[in-house]
Parts: sequence; C-alpha cells; structure tokens
Amino acid sequence: MSRYSKLFFTMLVVAVCGCQSYDELSKNQNVLTSAPPSLILPGVIEHMNNENAWSGKQGSMSAAQFFVSTYDYYGTNNYDQAPFTKGTDNFEYTEVLQNVVQMELEARKGASTDLNPYSALGKFFKAYYFNIMSQKLGDVPLSQALQGANGKTPEYDTQKNVYIQILKWLDEANADLASIIATGNPNCVGSYCKSIAGDEFMGNSLASWQKIVNTFTLRVLISLSKKENDADLKIKDKFAAIIGNPATYPVMESLEDNLQYKYNASYNNYPKNPTSQGRDAQRENVASAFLNVTTALNDPRTFIAATPAPNEIQAGKSFTDYAAYVGAPAGLSMSDLGNNAQGGKYSFINALRYYADFAGSKAEPAIIIGYPELCFNIAEGLNRGWASGDAEAWYVKGITASMEHFGIVDGSDITVGNNLSTVIYGTVMNISVTDYLNQSSVQYKDGADGLEQILTQKYIAFWQNSNWEAFFNQRRTGVPAFSTGVGNGNGNKIAVRWQYPVAEAATNAKNYNAAVQRQFSGSDDLDGVLWILQ
Repeated sequence: MSRYSKLFFTMLVVAVCGCQSYDELSKNQNVLTSAPPSLILPGVIEHMNNENAWSGKQGSMSAAQFFVSTYDYYGTNNYDQAPFTKGTDNFEYTEVLQNVVQMELEARKGASTDLNPYSALGKFFKAYYFNIMSQKLGDVPLSQALQGANGKTPEYDTQKNVYIQILKWLDEANADLASIIATGNPNCVGSYCKSIAGDEFMGNSLASWQKIVNTFTLRVLISLSKKENDADLKIKDKFAAIIGNPATYPVMESLEDNLQYKYNASYNNYPKNPTSQGRDAQRENVASAFLNVTTALNDPRTFIAATPAPNEIQAGKSFTDYAAYVGAPAGLSMSDLGNNAQGGKYSFINALRYYADFAGSKAEPAIIIGYPELCFNIAEGLNRGWASGDAEAWYVKGITASMEHFGIVDGSDITVGNNLSTVIYGTVMNISVTDYLNQSSVQYKDGADGLEQILTQKYIAFWQNSNWEAFFNQRRTGVPAFSTGVGNGNGNKIAVRWQYPVAEAATNAKNYNAAVQRQFSGSDDLDGVLWILQ
C-alpha cells in the first residue's frame, strides 16, 4: 500500500469513528440502562420504613421520647446532633425520589401513557417523601428538583407551595387509581396498564393502595391544622370531602389495610434481637413522656412496652401495679440518667417481647401508615369542626384498633419479666379493654379536653411505628409534654426542625440563602419555626 493509500485509509477511519459521540463510545455495555418498574417499586416502598421502629439513639422513636439512652458511649438524647444537624451533601430522600422518577419513566415506556398504575403510585410516593422532607426542613426544592444535570442549583419552593403540590399529587393519585380499577384502563396499550408487580407489602392490590393514598391525605391535612383557614389549601373542604364520600375516597377500614413492615430472621433482622440485647438491654430505658401517660391512665400498653423498675419490685410492689413502672426523663443529664438507671430507678424495655428472636416474632409489625392513626386523625378533624360526624366513635375505634395491633383484646394475658429475660415476674391476667374505655379519664369529652384526649391516645398508638409522626404531632400540638433540660442539648430545648445539608451553602448558595432568610431571618438553626407551625 502506498503512503497515499495509507493516508486515505487513516482519514477514512477517523471520519467513520468521528461520527460517534464520546458518550456513545464510552458506554459500558455491561451496565443496565433500564429496568422494569416492578424491580424499582419494592425498594421505593421498603425505604418508607428506614426510620421506623427502634431506629436507634437520635432516631425517630427516641426523638419522640418513647425510649432514652442512659449510657453515653452508645448515644445521648441530645437534639443538637444528627439527624437534626446535617453533614451530608444531598437532601435526604433524593436517591429514592430519583428511583420514583425512573419508575415512572420505565412505566411510561411500557404503557405509552401517563395513566398507568406505576405513575399513579409515583405521585403518591413523591407526595410521601416530599412531605416528610418538608416537615423536617421547611422550604425545599420541588418544582426544579430531580432534573439531574439540568437542575444542579434548584430554587426552593415555599412550604405552602410544597403542600399545594403534595395535595395535588395525592388527589391525582386517587383519581388515577380509581379510573384504572373501575375501567381496566382500556385506552392504554402496553404491559404496565392494569396492574403492578413486585409489591410484597400490599399484594399488588391497587384497591389497597388507593386506601393508603387517602389515609395518608388525611395525615397531611391534619398536619396542616394551623393553616385550616388558608384559602389556597382548603384544608376543611378537602377533609370533609374525604370523610363524606368514601366511594370516591376509600380509606382504611381495619388493621388488615395497614401499610406495615415485617422483619425476618433470614435477611432483615428485627432491630431489637438477642444480639442487641447484650448491648442495649441495660442501657436503654422507656421514657417518662410515654410511661407518665400510660400509667396515669392504667393503660395495659404499659406492660407491652416496659418492665417494672427494679427498685419498685424490690420495694414490694407487684408487677401488675402501674406505679411500679417508672419512666426515665430525657431532659436529665447523661450522668444522672446512667446513675439512676443502674440504680434500678427506671423501667427498661420489655425484653420478652422485643428481644425475643431475630424475626421479631413476639413484636408487633412496624406500621408505616395505619388504621389506628386514621381513626385519631378523623376524630381530630371532627373535634376541630372540619366536618360533621361522631368524634367520640372514631376516638374509641382508634384506641381499640391500637390495642388490637399490640395484641390486646378483652381477656388478653401479658407475661412480664425483667430486662434480661432471666426473671419472669408473672402474668397480667384477663385484661379488659372495655373496662379501660369506661374509665372516666378515658371516656371522651368534647372541646379542648376531647382534643387533648385524642392527641394523647394517638401518641400512645405511635409506640414504635409510623416513623417521625409522633414527633411531628407533638411538635404541632404540645401533647404530651416532653421532658426538657440539659439532656436535650440545644440550650435545653427540643429541636423544631432539621438543618439543611451542609453542601447547599456552597453549591447552591443563592437559593439556599434566600430560603433561610425568607423563613428564619438568615439563621439555619434548629429552633426556626416552620410555616406550617405558625
């Protein structure tokens, strides 16, 4: 070949190769670029449980003062530390929200339309995750979020606009699911038009998910109670529409409808188990915020959660005596908590129930969105006058459902032991839910007293479930009273909000600073009062 021929051949190769972009040439052919939505869905649902039962020190359940740490090597009860103070680069839930967007994209490919079950559920999941993110932070990027490389510096939507969008998504999710269920989606052509797959939580039932959507909508509406007269949100109207039209807005009807998480010994151990018992059983106590309420009401859920305080047993009190159950105040210093706990002054966690095995077979499932909360949310809305109805009936339904969730019905027995499961004190026999409901302290009262009763019972029902809802509800209402003091950190105060991710101040400074100035007069701290709380 002459040198001219070689030159021509080289130019030809360059010309041919030059037609391909760098992105095409650099693709790894062994890496998947798409996945069926049925493979994405399970992880999206699973993530809803990531801060649920026994989520650890400084987790949702300790922040809500259900239990406290009494040994600072493993964690304190301060609020001026993670998760309230953020050191991560990304907004929480960004990754799972990106998966939701990808699930919608993949479903749209297969269905050739936005009206498909995965897209309907995608609206619900976006509402769920943006809700919890805004409840924590306040204003967040939404309308310009989740755009990848095209949206690296998104503006922050005001919290009001976030909730306008959340309620819009939820209304659309309900309508889309209703249409698909009723018609079979005849105008949709593709593999993802009528049903879902991969849902191990609700058995791929669109009807169950529609109930979850509307039950969650009531949670959101109740969380906005301080904005009940906002003309744009229309809280009362939306609440009344759901309560008054169950055919259009079906909600949960029993514990069978719960969205809940079940652990197993094979690949996802229960958080409390025989291994963690050796570390935690003598270093974590049930909190006074919880036990002060349950013992004052002679509530049998006391025996579900706690052991009697060792000192009270040694003093001769019976394990059946509510006075033998003493909670640890989260506001005390760690040194005082440690000394008092080791001195036998406080109740420990019920080891027979929560440390029994790696499957959590003795424990209740961890509710994510559930029927007892629904009952109390309806009772609260009715008590506030948002619709006509019997608040007392829903209050009683909520208590009864919560008791049943924890395995308590008329005639139940509960065995009580010590914190190491080495001593069995005996069995509380023949518990009567009926007698509990007939107590004057539990019987429903109208007005402000009735509202406090509803909120108190809702808090008890949140024991080790529903992620951050117990904390959010207490923050909104002040019920029940939380223990405050040096043990809280943060100037002896309960934190009100989470700080924004630290990287935002550097990588999205203009929008970050505008949001902080708009909401908190320029101070991104833990005590800023969110718009929904004003």
